[in-house]
Amino acid sequence: MPLLFSELIAEQPVLYKQGDLEVPVRGIAYDSRRVEQGYVFVAIEGFQTDGHLFIDEAVARGAAALVTQKPVAAPPPAALVQVPNTRLALALLSARFYGYPGRRLRLVGVTGTNGKTTTTYLLRAVFQAAGSRVGLIGTIANWIGERKAPVQHTTPESLDLQKLLAEMVLAGVDTVVMEVSSHALALHRVAGCSFDTAVFTNITQDHLDFHQDMHDYLEAKKILFTMAEQYAVINNDDPAALELRRAARAKVITYGIKQKADVVAAGIKVHRKGASYRARTPWGEVPVNLKLTGCFNVYNSLAALAAGGARGLPLAAVAKALEGVPGVPGRFELVDRGQDFTVVVDYAHTPDGLENILKTARELTRGRLITVFGCGGDRDRTKRPLMGEIAARCSDLPVITSDNPRTEDPLRIIADIEEGAKRVRRPDEYVVLPDRRQAIAHAIKTASPGDVVIIAGKGHEDYQIVGTEKFPFDDREEAGKALEERLLKEGKQVISHENHDPRRGSQGHRR
Repeated sequence: MPLLFSELIAEQPVLYKQGDLEVPVRGIAYDSRRVEQGYVFVAIEGFQTDGHLFIDEAVARGAAALVTQKPVAAPPPAALVQVPNTRLALALLSARFYGYPGRRLRLVGVTGTNGKTTTTYLLRAVFQAAGSRVGLIGTIANWIGERKAPVQHTTPESLDLQKLLAEMVLAGVDTVVMEVSSHALALHRVAGCSFDTAVFTNITQDHLDFHQDMHDYLEAKKILFTMAEQYAVINNDDPAALELRRAARAKVITYGIKQKADVVAAGIKVHRKGASYRARTPWGEVPVNLKLTGCFNVYNSLAALAAGGARGLPLAAVAKALEGVPGVPGRFELVDRGQDFTVVVDYAHTPDGLENILKTARELTRGRLITVFGCGGDRDRTKRPLMGEIAARCSDLPVITSDNPRTEDPLRIIADIEEGAKRVRRPDEYVVLPDRRQAIAHAIKTASPGDVVIIAGKGHEDYQIVGTEKFPFDDREEAGKALEERLLKEGKQVISHENHDPRRGSQGHRR
C-alpha cells in the first residue's frame, strides 16, 4: 500500500495546509520535469532558480500534492502544505518514503576539505576485507557493491541519496562509506540518515563562495559529528580538532603524526611508489606499506585504520587491506608512456591540496618541478592568488591555465592567480597559456630527464565546463597524447602501461 500524503508529512512542522491530504503518494520530485501522476512536488528555492515558479507545471504533470516554503495557492486538485524549510522537508520526506534505508545500513561519513575520496576508497577496502558488502558514495563514482552508478554531486541531493541507499539495501549492501561535503551538511542532504561513524580529515580554505567564512565552513562540518552515534574519528593534527571533539556525541578516536593521538604513525618513509610507517594504536602495533605516496596519504590511511580498529577489525587485516589499494583515479595518478621524466595528474584544487602535492613531488624530483594548474570559475576567488603564490614558490616552472571557467572569463581568473604568482616571480618566470590542452602539451614538451610535471586541479574529471556546457576533456588523456607525440617525434618507443590507465588511480591524494 502506498503512503498517504498525510502519513508522509506527519512529523513535519506544518505552517499552512490546503486540500485533501489523504491522497496516495507514488513518488517525490524536486524538479517539476520529473513529476509523474500521483507525485509530491517539493518546491525548493535554489541558487539558480526557484521551484515555486514551477508549481503549475508540476500540477499539470500530475502532482497530487505540493510542499512549499513560501505562501502560495495550490492549483486544484493538488493538496498543499507549507513548511519552514523545504530542503529539510525533502530529506525527511524522502527518508520516510523509502523506508529509512539509512537506518538499515552501517553509514560511515567522511568529511574534510582534502582527503575525502582517498579515505573512502581505503575504508571501502578495509570493510570489504572484513567480509562486508560495501557501498560507496562520493566524488568519482557511486558503487552499489560491485556495480558502478553515476555521480552528480559529491553527496547526492537528499531524494537521490535516499533512493540510492534504498537500492543498496535491496542489493544486500550492509555498510556504506560516504563522502559528506559541507554543502550537503548545510543544505540538509543527509538529514534522515543515521551515521554509525564520522571521519574528519582536515579543514583548509575552500568553498568560501558558498560559506560566509571559515567559521561557517567549520560549523557545517561539525554537523556530521552531532549525527554520528558510535565513533568519531578525528585528525588530531588539525587546528579544528578540539572543536570537533567537543561537537562529537560518539566515542572519539584520534589519529595523527605530530600531536598526541590514539592512532599514530612512526618511522614514516615516503618514496615515489608509496609510503611506509609503523602504526601505534590502542589495539597494538602493525607495519603499513602503502602503494600510495605522500605524507597526506599516511593521514588518509591512519583515518581508515582508526575507523577499522574502533570497529574491532583485526589490525593486521586492516593493514593488509590498506596495502592492497593500488590507487584512486585522478589522485597522484602517473601517466607513463616510457618517457624519462614523471607526469602526474592530481585533483588538488585548494591552496592546501596544491601545496601538499607539490611538497611531495619536490621530494621525488631529481630535476625541475613543472606545475600546470588553474582555478575554477564561479567559485571562491580569494583562493586564486593563494594558489598562484604556492605554485610560484613550490615549482621551478608554473604554467597557469584554465580549469573549469564556467560562466567567468578565463583571463579574469588567470589574472587573479597571477596576483599571487607575481609576489614570488617575475612575469617572465612563469607561463600563461589559457588553453588547457596547449598548457599540458607545453609542460610535456619542456620537460627534461628527471623532471616531474604535475597537472593539478581536475584529476579524474573527463570534462571541462565552459559557460554552462560540459565538453569532453581528460587531463590524463591529454597528457598521454602529448607524451606519445613527443616520443614519436624523438624516434623513441611509446610504452603503454595498463596499470596507469586513465580509468584507474596509480597513487592517491587527499581528496
